[in-house]
Amino acid sequence: MLAGHQAIAGIARRVAENARDGNIQRRRERYLLPSVAALVGSAWLISRYGGYTPGSGAGYYLGLAGGIALLIVFLYPLRKRLRFMRNWGATKGWFSLHMACGIGGPFLILSHSTFHVGSINAGVALASMLLVAGSGIIGRFIYIRIHHGLYGTRASLGQLQAEVGLSAGAVRSQLHFAPRVEQWLKAFEAVALERPKNVVHGLWRFLMLGTRARWTHERCTREFARIYRSRARASRWDAARQRHDLAVARELIGAFLTGAQRVAQFSRYERLFSLWHVLHVPLVWMLLLSAIAHVVAVHAY
Repeated sequence: MLAGHQAIAGIARRVAENARDGNIQRRRERYLLPSVAALVGSAWLISRYGGYTPGSGAGYYLGLAGGIALLIVFLYPLRKRLRFMRNWGATKGWFSLHMACGIGGPFLILSHSTFHVGSINAGVALASMLLVAGSGIIGRFIYIRIHHGLYGTRASLGQLQAEVGLSAGAVRSQLHFAPRVEQWLKAFEAVALERPKNVVHGLWRFLMLGTRARWTHERCTREFARIYRSRARASRWDAARQRHDLAVARELIGAFLTGAQRVAQFSRYERLFSLWHVLHVPLVWMLLLSAIAHVVAVHAY
């Protein structure tokens, strides 16, 4: 039963670890919206009780700092596209700066505006900034699902399929004595990788795949434990070995399901990221032009 369990455990851990970095980032997402709400609330309190106006000294310098932060945001895409900038430090640091200024800049601009729109060009600039900031949050949500973690190398569908292939081979070779478990895992893989019949079917499967994976995991581990314990009693295996083998099997089943789910969702997220990029770039240019118009109007009049 589960011969070579140390090797199996190693396979399961390698497959699970590839998904774990992304899962850590996903768990952090639950703090993203509350953090954004807290920043917006702080900007409102500062503008409400700060005792300044957008045109006063403090208000002016808040707007200046916010504008500089938004200009710094452009350095990250420029570094990726301009050859002479590609050796200017690690990508991780540039992306961290991009994210920090993408959040800090709107915070400073909101504080500068005191949540009032004084002119048409100021209103256009503020709306453009809010659209770009919101688009950036959505893009981050999609980004970490097609990368190994937030700062890692871009994942490829082939890599994910290889991970699932590895875990699939291990599951099938080690769970042959539990035919229902292997049957349920094969069924999940078939459903996960099936080409959607239409847009509605694809969206429904995309949304429900995580729930189905959790249900399949519990179903398979219960069935495996039932068969395993009956054989363990007959063979009089000690309790330590039983706990170890059951933990390994649970980890391996989970790794298989996670891998299949990631492959199934990868293409969908990659298409979403491509669409996001097409929409995000014009918004950024609109922000840049409207911000320039606003600055010129402020200093001209």
